[in-house]
Amino acid sequence: GDLITGAENKSAIGTLVERSTGYVMLLHLPNSHGADDVQDTMVEAMSRLPQTLRRTLTWDQGQEMANHAAIAKAAQLRIYFCDPHSPWQRATNENTNGLLRQYFPKSTDLSGYHRDYLEFVAAQLNNRPRKRLGWHTPAEVLDQLLSEEQDPPNVALTG
Repeated sequence: GDLITGAENKSAIGTLVERSTGYVMLLHLPNSHGADDVQDTMVEAMSRLPQTLRRTLTWDQGQEMANHAAIAKAAQLRIYFCDPHSPWQRATNENTNGLLRQYFPKSTDLSGYHRDYLEFVAAQLNNRPRKRLGWHTPAEVLDQLLSEEQDPPNVALTG
């Protein structure tokens, strides 16, 4: 997870990216990107995910995660932080943030984007084929991952 920030760091959009599939969720933070707003928005977003996808979260260093203990408890996950000035420890998220700049240019006011537009952008990225996924989309790979976890194990019946 991370924030992309707008002009003069006064506005932000939260980014959550599932590492193995590249599936993106965007956090709508129209009023502020302080710890309380990030906590409320992140807990709400995480509650929409199945528990199997809520094991851990790795975040960049930042004051917006001051309430990380409350987020971890509410979302039932462990939160880790990268070393300072080490964006390569969250390479998938950094790459996604670069893709998001096609939709949210630097030095713009990000608070003006409506939640519906953020969902549209996330859907665009989640339905964009990726070379690293064998030209499948993050949405397809995530669906496959979740369906495999729901299938009963292959056990030979004896009788």
